[in-house]
Amino acid sequence: MQTITLNGLTKVYGKEKIPAVNEVSFSVDQGELFGLIGPDGAGKTSIFRMLTTVLLPDGGGATVNGFDVVKDYRQIRSSVGYMPGKFSLYPDLSIEENLSFFATVFNTTIEENYHLIRDIYVQIEPFKKRRAGKLSGGMKQKLALCCALIHKPTVLFLDEPTTGVDPVSRKEFWEMLKRLKAQNITIVVSTPYMDEAALCDRIALMQDGKILSIDTPANIVSAYPDQLFAVKADRMYALLSAVARYDNTINSYAFGEYAHVSLPAALGQEAAGAALKNWLAQTGLEALEVFPTEPTIEDCFIKLTMDHLASAKN
Repeated sequence: MQTITLNGLTKVYGKEKIPAVNEVSFSVDQGELFGLIGPDGAGKTSIFRMLTTVLLPDGGGATVNGFDVVKDYRQIRSSVGYMPGKFSLYPDLSIEENLSFFATVFNTTIEENYHLIRDIYVQIEPFKKRRAGKLSGGMKQKLALCCALIHKPTVLFLDEPTTGVDPVSRKEFWEMLKRLKAQNITIVVSTPYMDEAALCDRIALMQDGKILSIDTPANIVSAYPDQLFAVKADRMYALLSAVARYDNTINSYAFGEYAHVSLPAALGQEAAGAALKNWLAQTGLEALEVFPTEPTIEDCFIKLTMDHLASAKN
């Protein structure tokens, strides 16, 4: 059963009518953990704001729980939880007061839906009298999630919830999402972090307001069409310059302490690696390492983005 559907959803800004969301279409199934993955400016937040009825679309349409985002905004607002990217709770109210306020807005009580937030709230309950503005990033995140859940939503929208949060809190947050998903809550989360994409059931990779690919993380990785090599040398800048000049290079970029270089699959893995290493040795680079490596979601995103940019130029 599809909980969310988008059909050519479009949003433009400014007198120039620049599209922030460009005819986007996809669907999300009930109980699915779906990720919108892309950098700042990709259109993720605009999609979230339209699906939560904060923004009106300029084209196309969308439904949430079968309700139209324009006509049925009241029904949607009462059945979804929304955690915006920027902390938006009342900084002068305490943890306890913020949670009570949001429960009252939705005509419910903390006690009635406490089972939904128990695992999260127990981590911040010792500080329940502390003002929200004085909380750490991880604690603010947990409080915001509690407030988004307190009215028992069927769909949860989380816009870049882990941006600026420490690695331990990021890990804890995704463990919380797994437990919420087990309660059959549909979760749509946006993130610029490619490592978080692998934690979703399905993902949509976005750039410039368009969908580049939608599939499971495993299927997106397995569809990578080229041979990928990790390459290292004594001088990184010289290495990057050299692989960019190599005739068989499709894409190349820094990836941690290595450069990732994609070569045509038709060359054959062993022969392609040996030829690349031999060519690089002739440029004067030393301490060379060249070996095949498995593509990540980030490699796939870079590949799709470069293809998208090349297509836009033509």
